[in-house]
Amino acid sequence: MTLPLIVVTGAGGFIGGHLVAEFRRRGGCRVRAVDIREPHDWYQRFPDVENLQLDLRLREACRQACEGATDVYQLAADMGGMGFIETHKVECMLSVLINTHMLMAAQEHRVKRFFYSSSACAYNVELQRSAKVTPLKESDAYPAMPEDGYGWEKLFSERMCRHFAEDFGMYVRVARFHNVYGPFGTWDGGREKAPAAICRKVIEAKETGRHEIDIWGDGQQTRSFMYIDDCIRGIQLIMEGAVDEPINLGSSEIVTINQLVSIAERFADLRLERRYDLSAPKGVNGRNSDNTLIRAKLGWEPSIPLERGLRETYDWILGRYRARRAGERVTV
Repeated sequence: MTLPLIVVTGAGGFIGGHLVAEFRRRGGCRVRAVDIREPHDWYQRFPDVENLQLDLRLREACRQACEGATDVYQLAADMGGMGFIETHKVECMLSVLINTHMLMAAQEHRVKRFFYSSSACAYNVELQRSAKVTPLKESDAYPAMPEDGYGWEKLFSERMCRHFAEDFGMYVRVARFHNVYGPFGTWDGGREKAPAAICRKVIEAKETGRHEIDIWGDGQQTRSFMYIDDCIRGIQLIMEGAVDEPINLGSSEIVTINQLVSIAERFADLRLERRYDLSAPKGVNGRNSDNTLIRAKLGWEPSIPLERGLRETYDWILGRYRARRAGERVTV
């Protein structure tokens, strides 16, 4: 009997790499990993997986990716942390080509199930002006006023998923990710998100002896951060569950950026002089995930404490940082 073929796009990236690793661990399927980068530049690469380098902005590449697939996990996008998405709006919005062509290819090849990774950036920014934010529930995406560029692309692609389900009867699931972090992800170079950036900055301060840290904004911005293990578990539950509408996938443990820095400082056993750059991109003032719907639908929600997950992330980045300083080639 032929095993089902699972396709993971964006597999050379952070979440996609962990998702491929999980399918390998579980077994009982074939895995096709797809990314625009050459496989030797992927964060995680496995020799027993079909690894394809494809530009999924192109429709023919999406057809190739979906051929013979049972399930598709569409994580491919041109994105990064706030420093990237606020200054690369065109690149972020062009990701709409990826999701549109992947939906078309999945429908053409009669893929049984399709998962799309959306983002909390799809939420109305007017509800996120205060650091004392009310947790965002799924209906807060409308009236629509998402983050410019990246957020609009995510919201539009959610609607494409909805209409493919309505018009063609496709099995589609959509999760709005809230700030996923963990090992084997971007930690330097401008696309990294806050947890990785803070860990790297604290590590660099300790390793170089320059006990200071630059913080974007005033440090009072609030966020919730979800560890990668919770994210992978949530993706599986959402894909398998009766959730036919976009749903939050994020931790409800809210912290300020200053508190995030303090946690990383404890790992390094030092206190840093904090320098606040009020002109730097900082995103919305407050964002947190309302998990009422995911608890009701799936009887589960992300629960790994930030301090535990950040410790794993810090230690992994420390190893990568020291390897790079020693002259090794590392993926950042």
